[in-house]
Amino acid sequence: MRIAILDDDATQIALITGALEQAGYRTAAFGRTAALRAELVRETYDLLIVDWNLPDSPGIDLIRWVRATIEPPPPVLLITSRTDDCDIVEGLQAGADDYLSKPISPMVLLARVVALLRRAYPRPLADVVQTYAGYAFAPPVNQVTFRGQAVILTAKEFSLTLVLFQNLGRALSRTYINEAVWGRDAGLNSRSLDVHVSRVRTRLDLRPENGLRLAPVYSYGYRLEQVSNT
Repeated sequence: MRIAILDDDATQIALITGALEQAGYRTAAFGRTAALRAELVRETYDLLIVDWNLPDSPGIDLIRWVRATIEPPPPVLLITSRTDDCDIVEGLQAGADDYLSKPISPMVLLARVVALLRRAYPRPLADVVQTYAGYAFAPPVNQVTFRGQAVILTAKEFSLTLVLFQNLGRALSRTYINEAVWGRDAGLNSRSLDVHVSRVRTRLDLRPENGLRLAPVYSYGYRLEQVSNT
């Protein structure tokens, strides 16, 4: 899971990133609202942790922008020293999914992050059959079954397909997909992802006629989405 952190306090950034990375999350930190906004146009993140008070514009302005721009928007954890009821209400009404007061406890932070990710991206156990849009995934054997037909994929093809179906309807950046399938430091050739996407599209017949479209998102990545064929 990839988490973006927006905060101009270096000490707090170190505390948050340290806690999250120790728990196995991948993080990216930003000190200005404009910097994170520009990043979100290019990259996919599963969760945003946003401070309220920032030098260029309030964190809640970024949250409103995320809700209006990204479909579907990632969950947002708002952190702030403001604790009045009216501030909490304002933050939640702006689109924050949860609210954490300073000073931050790493233990509480992780609990909130885990809860938000679990609600936003429910995942079944890795060794059981998972079904998405009529396609059944059997992880132990890298097999996908649809319309009564079983297709055995390579390990990378299966991982790629599962990531796409688990994020059905969500645009995923090339970096996000590469990290999820090949790992953070794989040094993947830029054409390899396109080749794997083409193979998966063909082998699983991911076409609008069958109710699914796997299409590139210009200057970003790919999106698998359900479409009406009526």
